[in-house]
Amino acid sequence: MTSAQPSRRRALKLAAGAAATVASHRALASASDAPAAAAGAGLATSGKLSLFPLNAVRLGPSPFLEAQQTDLRYILALDADRLLAPFLREAGLPLKRPTYGNWESSGLDGHMGGHYLSALALMFAATGDKQVHERLNYAIAELKRCQQANGNGYIGGIPGGAAAWNDIAQGKLHADNFSVNGKWVPWYNLHKTYAGLRDAYTYAGSEDARTMLIALCDWTLELSSHLTDDQMQSMLRGEHGGMNEVLADVAQMTGQQKYMDLAIRFSHQAILRPLEQGKDQLTGLHANTQIPKVIGFKRIGDITQRKDWQKAAAFFWQTVHDHRTVAIGGNSVKEHFHDDKDYSSMIEEVEGPETCNTYNMLKLTELLFLGDAKGSYADYYERALYNHILSSQHPNSGGFVYFTPMRPNHYRVYSQPQKAMWCCVGSGIESHAKYGEFIYAHRGDSLYVNLFIPSTLDWREQGVQIRQSNRFPDEGRSTITIKGNKTFTLKIRYPEWVQQGALRLTVNGKPMAAAIGADRYVNLRRLWRDGDKVEIHLPMTTRLEQMPDKSAYFAVLHGPVVLAAKTNPFPGEQLNYLADDSRMGHIASGPVCPLEQAPVLVSDNANFAGRFRAVPGRPLTFTAPGLVQSAAAGPTTFVPFFRVHDARYVVYWPYSTQDGLAERRAKAAEAEKERLALDAQTIDQVAPGEQQPESDHFFKAEGADAGVNKGKHWRHATGWFSYELTDKNSEARVLRLTYAKADAGRRFDILINDRLLAEVRLDAVAPGELYTHDYAIPAGAAVAGRLVVKFVAREGSVAGGLYGLRLLR
Repeated sequence: MTSAQPSRRRALKLAAGAAATVASHRALASASDAPAAAAGAGLATSGKLSLFPLNAVRLGPSPFLEAQQTDLRYILALDADRLLAPFLREAGLPLKRPTYGNWESSGLDGHMGGHYLSALALMFAATGDKQVHERLNYAIAELKRCQQANGNGYIGGIPGGAAAWNDIAQGKLHADNFSVNGKWVPWYNLHKTYAGLRDAYTYAGSEDARTMLIALCDWTLELSSHLTDDQMQSMLRGEHGGMNEVLADVAQMTGQQKYMDLAIRFSHQAILRPLEQGKDQLTGLHANTQIPKVIGFKRIGDITQRKDWQKAAAFFWQTVHDHRTVAIGGNSVKEHFHDDKDYSSMIEEVEGPETCNTYNMLKLTELLFLGDAKGSYADYYERALYNHILSSQHPNSGGFVYFTPMRPNHYRVYSQPQKAMWCCVGSGIESHAKYGEFIYAHRGDSLYVNLFIPSTLDWREQGVQIRQSNRFPDEGRSTITIKGNKTFTLKIRYPEWVQQGALRLTVNGKPMAAAIGADRYVNLRRLWRDGDKVEIHLPMTTRLEQMPDKSAYFAVLHGPVVLAAKTNPFPGEQLNYLADDSRMGHIASGPVCPLEQAPVLVSDNANFAGRFRAVPGRPLTFTAPGLVQSAAAGPTTFVPFFRVHDARYVVYWPYSTQDGLAERRAKAAEAEKERLALDAQTIDQVAPGEQQPESDHFFKAEGADAGVNKGKHWRHATGWFSYELTDKNSEARVLRLTYAKADAGRRFDILINDRLLAEVRLDAVAPGELYTHDYAIPAGAAVAGRLVVKFVAREGSVAGGLYGLRLLR
C-alpha cells in the first residue's frame, strides 16, 4: 500500500450541502459592493463560528489604518504589466512591459503576480477603492488571455514551465527539498496564482476568476493523474505552498469530490503522520514550507470532518507556539525551525524570524479559532499582529521586512517597490490589506470582539452596526457603541496580559460583572438599544518574558506590546536600510556588533519589571533608571517595537547580576572571537541543503539529495551539484568545506569554473563527527566576479555530503 493511499481511502465524502454552505458562507455581493467572506474562514452553517466578510469591517484611525493606507500606495506603485509579463511570456504572447528583476527573473517568475491578485482583492474588500478594483479586473483579463493562449487551463510564469510540466505528466520526476525537475519550487510558485484567483472570486466577486481557477484545477487533475501516490509524495518534498488548502477550497466551492481527492493527494504524509501521533519532528525543517501544509490539513479536516487531521493541525500550532516562538510572535532562524531547547542561534544569527511564517501562522490561527474559540488563539493573533506584522512595514515608504533579527544591536532592511520581489513582499502586500479580518467573529446571535482595533462593523444579518473607538495600545481602554435595537450576546476577549480581576466593564456608565468564561471571553447579553455604549478598561502592566530556552535573555512587554530600544553601537555609522535588487538583498548584511557590546539589564535578581517608569506625555514610552548598562551615554528609552525603524535595536536583552557582568561579557567575547573573525574573512558562504541559501546561490544538480543529520543540513549527489558564489574583487584564496566522518570513502572531484580544483576521497580519520578542510584557490579564478563551484561524483560513488561551504579571503 502506498503512503498516501490510507488517507484517500479514509476520506469522507463532501457533505451533500457543501455547495449550499459555500453559497451561504461566501455569498457574493455585487462587484461594486465587494464580496462576502474571507478565504479559509471556516464553515458557516448555523451554529458555526464565522468571521465577518472583510467588506463588512472598516478600520478607524489607528496604526492599522495608517498601515493599510501605506500598503495601498505601495500596491498601486507596482506595475501590473511587469508583474504579468512572466505569464504572457510563457503563454507565447507579446509583453507589454519587461518582467521585474530580483526573484521575478531568477526562477520564481510569476509568484508576485499571484500575491498581487490576492492583495488587490483584499484591499478592494477592505476599502472599496475603485482604482484597486479596476487594477484587479485588468489583471484577471490579462491572465484569462494567457489561459486561453495556453489552451489547456494552465496559467503560470515558471520559465520553461510547459516542458517541465510535460515531463512530470509523463512520470519523469526528480524532486528535492526546493526543486522539482530543476525548477525552483514550481508548485509553491503556482500556488500563488491559485490563491490569487480564489481571492479574486471570494473577496471581489470575479466570476472570471472562479472559472479560470476551476480550469487550472482541472489541468492539475490531468497532470497528476499520471503520477502514482509514491511519486506524488516524492514531489511534495519540494516546497509547494498551500496547494492542499486551495484545492480543498475549490472542493467546497464546487461541491465536487474530485478536487477533495486531489487536495488529499497534495497532503504531505511525511509531515502529517508525526503530527497525528503528537510527535514534534520539526527541528531542522524549513519552517514556511510546513505551515501552509498544516493550514491545508486543517481545511481538509474541517470540510471532511476528519478529527485526526484537525488534531494534527492543533498539535502543530501548539508546538510552534509553545516551543519555537519568540516574543514578537515570529519563529525560525535562517528560515528553519531550530532545536526547541536551544535558542542560541536566535541570538547569534542575523536572519531571525521570517515575516511569511507569521503571515501563515495567523491564517492557521484563524482556522483553529473558528473550530475552537479559545482566547489563547486570539491572544497569539494579537501578539503577532502588533509586534511582527505591523512592525514589518516601513511607515513612510511602505517597504517590507524579510528577516527580523533578534540579535542585539542588529537591524532590518526594507523592500523598494521596483526592486524587491521576495516572498515577504508578496505576503506583505496581503497582510496590511486585511487587518479587519479577525477583529470580530459571530456565531448565531453572539458577537465576538477579538481585537481592540478602532473599526466599524456592519452586522447585516442582525441589522446592527458596531463602532469601536480607542487609542489602544497607547491607552488601555476601548469603547463600543451599538447602533440598532437587538438582543444578542457581546463576547469580549479577556486578554492574557490583563491581570485576573483587573478588567472592568461599564454599559452606559453602569459597572457590569466581568466574569471570565471557560473560553476566556466575558459575556454581556441584553436587549441592546441604539446608542448603548460599552466601556472596556484594560489595565496594562510591564512584564518580562525570558527566552523560551530559559537562557539569560529577556524581552520587555507592556500589555500585548513588545518594547525595544534603538541603539547606536557604532557612532557615525551610515547604514543603508533600503534593500537593493540583488538576490540576497533581503538580508541586513552590514557589520555585526559583538554580543559583549550589547547593553545589559543588570539587577541582583530577575524580578526587575517594577523598575520601568513611564515617560510623562509620551504614550508607551519607558525608561528604567539604573537597570541598563550600556556603552552609550544617557538613559535607554523603551518604545513599542512596531515604532522602531531605520535603526539598530534590542528586543531581547542579556541579563546579569552586577557580580557576574564582567564574566558574562568575557565569555561572550571569547565565544564570538573566532566566529566574528571567520565572518570577517568570509566573502561568500552557502548552507548546503537549506532552501533559501541554496536558491540564492543558483543551485543546480543531477541526482542530488539533501537531508538533516542530528540537526545539521547536508547535500550530496550521485551525479553532481553546483553553486554560484560571488567574488567581486577577486579576493578568494580558500574554499573551506565541512564534511562528516560518517561519509568516509566517498570519492568526487571539485571544480571551479569548470577547472579541476581537487580530487577528493573522504577520510575516516577526522577530528570530529563534522570537520572542515581547506582547498587553495588559484589567484584570478573568478570570472566576472563569479565562481561556480561544482561537485562531481566519481563512478560508483557520491559527491558530498557537504555540510558547509565558505569562500575565504
